[in-house]
Formats: sequence, structure tokens, C-alpha cells
Amino acid sequence: MHVKSISERLAKRHNVTVYATNPNMKYPRHEVINGVKVERFKCYSPSDSYFLSWEMLLRLRKVKFDVIHGHFYHAFPLHLSALGKYKKFIATPHFHGSGHTLFRDCFIRLLKPFGERTFKKAHRIVCVSEHERKSILRQFKVDYNKIVLIPNGVDLGSFSNIQRQNHGFKSVIYVGCLRVYKGVHYLVEVLPKLEKNVVLEIVGDGPLKPYLKKRAKELNIYERVKFYKNLERLELLQKYIDADVLVLLSTHEAYSLVVAEALTAGTPCIVANASALSEWIDEETCFGIDFPISINALAKLIRKVISIGKIEQKTGKWLYTKILDWDEVVQRLEKLYFD
Repeated sequence: MHVKSISERLAKRHNVTVYATNPNMKYPRHEVINGVKVERFKCYSPSDSYFLSWEMLLRLRKVKFDVIHGHFYHAFPLHLSALGKYKKFIATPHFHGSGHTLFRDCFIRLLKPFGERTFKKAHRIVCVSEHERKSILRQFKVDYNKIVLIPNGVDLGSFSNIQRQNHGFKSVIYVGCLRVYKGVHYLVEVLPKLEKNVVLEIVGDGPLKPYLKKRAKELNIYERVKFYKNLERLELLQKYIDADVLVLLSTHEAYSLVVAEALTAGTPCIVANASALSEWIDEETCFGIDFPISINALAKLIRKVISIGKIEQKTGKWLYTKILDWDEVVQRLEKLYFD
């Protein structure tokens, strides 16, 4: 979403090419999407991770760009992009600080020398939250003045013409990949403690999905859990607007576009008091809960937030500071690219 949102806007004024990896070669090698040229490369991606592509590296070494903007510290394309030909190199690491499993945490530690080199080569490092900036400064020898804080964006206008629909139940929504570190399993566990008119809507896919379905059946709440994946954009926005509360209990987040979009839709949020999620907490529109997660405390907090109802967009410390329109994000990036 981040790369798509900035690339399509940049392509209105610049010649933009996106280099992407192509696991299992299931997408076209060359494509033009909304004015953006896309080139995809063979890669090695065990467990849908790391995305190491020698083809991409060879291409980066062959073509000269005015600007290369690399993304996502936790996979190889960002680090390969530092080896390309460019006048200016911008890095947006979306840095979580550690891996989500023991193996991936070890991998992140092994990746550190590459990370040091990548950040050294970068003319600017774009962080999407203060938490991310502090994590990078703590773990790497990086000049503070090299880091620029530009939050992720939201297409603010896309919510304006969508009306809320009443489905006759209270909706607790989760949006994101279905992995343990995201904390979605807590929502299945808490559902039996909530009123029977509360429904859990899970939007996303991932390796935890079979367990979530199995656990919902064991708890006799399967009929109160709805799974969705591959929603069209308007369908997802409708889900945000119709929900009574969004809950994200993740241990690793550099920003959380999901929380930004839910708040923009006027839906209150409950988040883990951890990583960059802590920066959203104001106890008026976004409420925090500490680890280890207490199911009883979570149930009590969900009841409280549902009773509050939809929020006014004029409230919340996040307004005008953490939620930018993607157009504003692109304007700030262009200054980095061409100043």
C-alpha cells in the first residue's frame, strides 16, 4: 500500500519504475499499472520472506536512476538497492527492531552489517514514526540529521462518500496478516466473554488462519467469527466505517496504517501498548492495553469502547500530526528527492 500510494502519485509528474520480486513467477514480468512501470524478478523467498533476487541486483547495477527509493529493512531488496546506480538513494526501512520469531530475530542480527552499509549509503532515511527513529538510532551508527520523519499516508477523500451500514450486530474488526505476532488470536479467545451480539470480523490471510478457525470451533463461537480476504478497496473502507472498534495487539509495528485508516473512518481503536502503537494511545479515541494481555481486561476494555460509539474526527492527538494525506507524503518525499 505504501509503495503503491506514493508511486502512482509520483508517476503523474515523474518517470517511475517499481522493482519487485516475483515469488513462483505468478505475476507478469513487465506491467504498467496506473502510469507506474513495474518490473518483477525471480527470487528466493522461503516462508514468503527475505526475497533475495540476484536478477534484481544485476538490473540495479545496469540501469542508472536519478533517485532510488528502497523499502523494508527486513528483506533483501532494500539492501540490494543501495548497490544500484543513482544520484540519490533514499531508504524507508519500516524497521521493527527485531524479528517476529527466534529464527527471524537471529536473521535480523546477521543482517546488521548489511543494514549499517545501507544506512551509510542512504542520503536520507525516512522513518514513519518516532518509535522507528529511536529504534534505528539505538541499534545503528546513524547521524540523527540524516533521518526524516514522514508518517504513512491515508487517502482522506476516499472515506467521504461512504455511509455507515447497520448490520444488527456489534463489530470487533481486525485487519492485517494472520500471524502470531499480530495478536489476532487474543480476539478469538476474548469473544466468548463478550455479549452474543458481538461479532469478530477478521480481514486478512496468513498461516495462523487454520488455528483461528479450529479454536473458534472449540470455543463454540465459530458462527460469530467472519473471515474475509482479498477485499476490494471500497469493501475494506466500508468494513472500517461499519466497525464498532478495531483491535490490533501486535508486538511489532513501525506505524500501523490500519489504525490510521480506522481512526480516519471514525472507528475507535484498541492497541497494544508496545512498539509504535503506543504513539496512537490517547485514551479518547485510541485505547491501550499492556502485555501480557489479560483476556478479562481486554473484554472489559472492548465493552467500554463499544459503548462510546463512533468518534469525532476533531478529537485525538493523532489528528494533523500522525495522519497525513498521501498527497502530502509525496510532496515531502519530492523535497528529499530533488533538493
